Amino acid sequence: MISSDSMRGYNDALILAVLAAGDSYGYQLEKAIRDRTGGAYVIRETTLYSTLTRLVKAGSIEAYAGEISYGRPRTYYRLTAAGKRF
Repeated sequence: MISSDSMRGYNDALILAVLAAGDSYGYQLEKAIRDRTGGAYVIRETTLYSTLTRLVKAGSIEAYAGEISYGRPRTYYRLTAAGKRF
């Protein structure tokens, strides 16, 4: 298992790489990262959402409301032009 401390500098790149394949929401991103690392890295929910917030503020990704799940619209994320350049 890879520690989250050693992955701190790579979370942005991991999320952007997953989003390069298509729009996604939080749980889907978490699962894709786990799958891509063969289960060696499981990103914590707090780490995931703080990284997503940081990437939105930086203009690398944007959030939008998607389908309704459990009574609330699910928040999806997509790359922006700046995120593709990164």
